[in-house]
Amino acid sequence: MALLVRLLLALALALGPAASLEGPAKSPYQLVLQHSRLRGRQHGPNVCAVQKLIGTNKKYFTNCKQWYQRKICGKSTVISYECCPGYEKVPGEKGCPAALPLSNLYETLGVVGSTTTQLYTDRTEKLRPEMEGPGSFTIFAPSNEAWASLSAEVLDSLVSNVNIELLNALRYHMVDRRVLTDELKHGMSLTSMYQNSDIQIHHYPNGIVTVNCARLLKADHHATNGVVHLIDKVISTVTNNIQQVIEIEDTFETLRAAVAASGLNTLLESDGQFTLLAPTNEAFEKIPAETLNRILGDPEALKDLLKNHILKSAMCAEAIVAGMSMETLEGTTLEVGCSGDMLTINGKAIISNKDTLATNGVIHYIDELLIPDSAKTLFELAAESDVSTAVDLFRQAGLNTRLSGNERLTLLAPLNSVFKDGTPPIDATTKDLLLNHVIKNQLASKYLYHGQTLDTLGGKKLRVFVYRNSLCIENSCIAAHDKRGRYGTLFTMDRVLTPPMGTVMDILKGDHRFSMLVAAIQSAGLTETLNREGAYTVFAPTNEAFQAMPPEELNKLLGNAKELANILKYHIGDEIRVSGGIGALVRLKSLQGDKLEVSSKNNTVCVNKEPVAETDIMATNGVVYAITSVLQPPANKPQERGDELADSALEIFKQAAAFSKASQRSVRLAPVYQRLLERMKH
Repeated sequence: MALLVRLLLALALALGPAASLEGPAKSPYQLVLQHSRLRGRQHGPNVCAVQKLIGTNKKYFTNCKQWYQRKICGKSTVISYECCPGYEKVPGEKGCPAALPLSNLYETLGVVGSTTTQLYTDRTEKLRPEMEGPGSFTIFAPSNEAWASLSAEVLDSLVSNVNIELLNALRYHMVDRRVLTDELKHGMSLTSMYQNSDIQIHHYPNGIVTVNCARLLKADHHATNGVVHLIDKVISTVTNNIQQVIEIEDTFETLRAAVAASGLNTLLESDGQFTLLAPTNEAFEKIPAETLNRILGDPEALKDLLKNHILKSAMCAEAIVAGMSMETLEGTTLEVGCSGDMLTINGKAIISNKDTLATNGVIHYIDELLIPDSAKTLFELAAESDVSTAVDLFRQAGLNTRLSGNERLTLLAPLNSVFKDGTPPIDATTKDLLLNHVIKNQLASKYLYHGQTLDTLGGKKLRVFVYRNSLCIENSCIAAHDKRGRYGTLFTMDRVLTPPMGTVMDILKGDHRFSMLVAAIQSAGLTETLNREGAYTVFAPTNEAFQAMPPEELNKLLGNAKELANILKYHIGDEIRVSGGIGALVRLKSLQGDKLEVSSKNNTVCVNKEPVAETDIMATNGVVYAITSVLQPPANKPQERGDELADSALEIFKQAAAFSKASQRSVRLAPVYQRLLERMKH
C-alpha cells in the first residue's frame, strides 16, 4: 500500500507541471491561425495557408471545415501560402524563418500594407510624431483598398481639413494601450483616442474578429511602441442606438409605428448587443393587408413578430462565411448564411443593406417580413406546410374562417402524399370527417399520453396511443414536429384519421366479409368479450380465409366450441396496436396465450409472416386487421425464458461431464456431473 501511495504521488507531481504548461485556452482567432500554420508547414516554418476568393483580393485564414469545402459564402477559393503574421522570407531559405524586425508604429504600417494610412498620417501635423515616439498604442489600420473604397465625398471632407477631420478619423482608429487579439473579446468595447468614443469588438467562434464590423485581415503586428491590426474598412464613430436609427430612417416608418405599439422601444434603447433584421416599409407592404392589420391589432402577435427580427447577439456581415443557426428573441431559429456578397436568411437573399452600426448592436435592412409561427393563424400555418391538399379541403368545406379565428384548436392535417389517388368530394360525410380532424383545444404533442382522449369539433372522442417510435391519434400518427400558432397548433399526420364507429363486434357485423367469423365468434361464446370495453388488436379472417381451409378441417373446427374459442383467441391481441406503431417487428400476446409476430415493411403489414389485407379498422375497444388466412397457434407452446436457461445449463453440464470423463486428472468429478445431469433431467 505504501508503494502504491508513493507511485500515485509521483504521478501527480509528474502531471502537475505538464498541465501548467498548457496555459490559457486559445481564442478562436488563434485556433484558426494555428490551423492555417498546420496546413502550411509543408512549405517551411511560419508559413500559413490562406483561402482566397477567386476573382477578388479577399483572403481568409482557414478552419478545418472551410479547408475541405474550399468555399467561402458558396464561392470557390484557391489556397495560397504566405508568411504568418510577424514573419518574413529569407532569400535562399525555405518558408518564412525570420521574425520581422521591430520598428515604430508608423513604419509598421508600411510593413502590413497600410501605406495609405501612412500617407494620411503624414498629412496631419501631430500624429506621425506620436506614432514614432515613445508610448504604447494600438492602431486598427485600414488597408489601402479600404481607403480607396470610400466615396469621393467622404474622402474630400477628410483631406480638406486634415488637422481636424482627418486627424480625428485616424485617432478614432487608435487605442492608447497595446491590445492583442487574445484580449479582443466578443461584445467588448475599447476606448478610442478620439473623444474617448467606443470601438465595438466582436470575436466570433469561427475565428473572425471585427472592429465596428470591419474584419481583421492581419493581426498582432508588434511595434516598438504598440501593435498594428490591419482591417478591411475605414471605421467611423457610432452615436445612435438601434431605436434612434429606426426613428431617423424614412424607410422604417411602418417599423417605427409597430415598435411603438409593441412597447419594444425600451429594449431597442437599452444596453446590449443585438442584431436587428429591420423590415423596410416595402417588406410590410408585401404581406396581405388583412394579415398585417390582424397582427398590428394583436399586441402579443405583434411582439412575437418583432422579436423574431431580433437576434440575441450582434452579427456583422463579415463574420458570416457559411450558414449558421441563430436564435431570435422570440425563440425561433433562423438560418443565417451568405451567397457571394449577399447575406441570406433561411436561404433567401432578402437583406438589402448590411452593417448599419448602433451603440447597442447592428442593423441589417430586410425586404421581407419574417413572420414566426406564433403570430400565424392555424389556417396560415397549414397553408405553408406539406398539408396544402388538406387545407384546400377545409377551405372547400367552409372551415377556413373557423381555423383563422381566435378559438384554441389543434388541426390534424394529413400529408399531401396521402391524397395521391385524389380527394373525396365535399359532402356532409366529408365535412363531418374534416370536423373530426380538429381538436377542441390547443395541444402540444410532448404533453400527450397513452390512453388520453381528445374531443373533436365533430363530437367524437379520439384516443392517443404512445408507442416506442411513434405517437398516434387513432389510426393516424404524427409525421412532423408541431407548428404552434397564435391560437392553434398544427399536427402533420401520416394518413386520414378514421374515428371509431362501434365496438369490434359492431365492425365485424357491419362488414359482409366477416359473416363466417361473426358466426364462429358467436359459437365460441366470445361475443360479449368483443362487445365490452377493452383494448384489442383483432386479426379478422375473412370469409375467403375460412373457405380456403380443407372442408373436413373447417367442419371439425366449427364443431368443437372449445378448440374454436382457442383458435379465435389466438387472433386477438391484448392491446391496441395500430399499423403506424408496429415498426420492424412487435410480438403481441394473444388472449390464447401465445404471441403473434407482427411486422411492417414497405407499407405492408404482416402477421406471422402473412400479409394483412386491410389495416386499421378502428373500433371503440380496439383495432381490426382483415386477413385472408386463418392463423394457427404453435403446435408446442414456446419455452419460457427459464426453460431456455435450463436447456442451456443442461448442455453445459453434458459437455463438462464428457470432458471430465475424458480427463484422467478430473476423473473423480465425473460422478458429480452425472448426478447434476440426473437432477436437471427431473
